Amino acid sequence: MSEVRVRTEDLTKVFYDDGRGEVHAVNAVNITCESGEILGLLGANGAGKTTTLRMLATVLAPTGGNAWVHGHEVREAAEQVRASLGFYSASTALYPKITPRETLRFFARVNNYPKARLEQRVEYLIDRFGMESFADSRVEKLSSGMKQKVSIARTVAHDPPVLIFDEPTVALDVLNAIELRDIIAKLRDDGKAIIFSTHIMSEAEQLCDRIAIIHHGRILATDTLDGLRESTGHHYLEDIFVHYANSSGRDDSIGSVSDEVVG
Repeated sequence: MSEVRVRTEDLTKVFYDDGRGEVHAVNAVNITCESGEILGLLGANGAGKTTTLRMLATVLAPTGGNAWVHGHEVREAAEQVRASLGFYSASTALYPKITPRETLRFFARVNNYPKARLEQRVEYLIDRFGMESFADSRVEKLSSGMKQKVSIARTVAHDPPVLIFDEPTVALDVLNAIELRDIIAKLRDDGKAIIFSTHIMSEAEQLCDRIAIIHHGRILATDTLDGLRESTGHHYLEDIFVHYANSSGRDDSIGSVSDEVVG
């Protein structure tokens, strides 16, 4: 039976902008994600996706509301939250001077993976992600596809129950993006609760079990693709998104804020 691994309750983040004053980057967001599920967080750039995910990861503190990851509250149990999740984005950095094997060993240890099983875990990941041929080469010498595998393996090094993928395919070519989506689907099949942030409609259609549409910091709808089609009368996700965006209106006191502004 699936369990809710991520839950938010009116999660809110307010920033102050010199030009616009008070800006609600995230406004009373309510989402859940269960084990064995990929929840797509679908929205345009600046819609509040990254801000929401950074609050879940305890990088940003909520202004209002709350969130729980694997039963741990993000305000009061930040260390336990971080131990329970892996965070991946297109900008995830790797240390260029060390090898993939050393990278996995380091991140597993940092996240308190049991020492007695650490080497077994590292070898499992090297095999799982097909890194045998370059596991002992410096990261700086690897191709972009190889680095992608190392980044994903690094994200799951400590075997967390919750995974966050924030616009993971933005910097990838078509073949690497397809491979990444295949890996994410397999992680879902392993029972991980996965939040997948994207603005690419086809990715959400192909990969996500449920889709939460976020616009100007608000969740406008959350459902399966079939449910969204039935609710709107539209077949294509692009048309569904436009339907909700156009019907939502916009309070002048609420604005979106770019990822660069929120840091």
